[in-house]
Amino acid sequence: MRLSSLADYAVVMMSAAARHPAGARLSATSLSEETGVPLPTAQKLMGRLAAAGMFASARGTGGGFALSRTPDQITLADIVEAVEGPIALTACVDTERHDCALEGSCQVRPHWGVVNGAIRGALANVSLSTLSASPMPMGQTV
Repeated sequence: MRLSSLADYAVVMMSAAARHPAGARLSATSLSEETGVPLPTAQKLMGRLAAAGMFASARGTGGGFALSRTPDQITLADIVEAVEGPIALTACVDTERHDCALEGSCQVRPHWGVVNGAIRGALANVSLSTLSASPMPMGQTV
């Protein structure tokens, strides 16, 4: 399992935003410059993250984007789902899709919900506060 580049960039941008003081107004341009995420991608992600309720936006003088919740209230699962949609390792858990040749006889399909829940739970246990903290020296753990 691997995050898409877009989800990875969203995590990088959200981590950078969390390192700013609470309520700081940020722009896609400033986060692009700070993180190295290409500006068109940063703009696209800011829109998606704002639509998902992670950024509040304000127009005009002093406008921009600010985190809508504190970094300890935002999880890695929240960020990934804002960009990728619901966490699901296989398409067969989507009740709207019926494109699997094994669907009628699959004995594993009923169990994928448990697997997806475990992965989402693991990602939900990692807060943006943790992701934005200074890295620990190699070999140290929390």
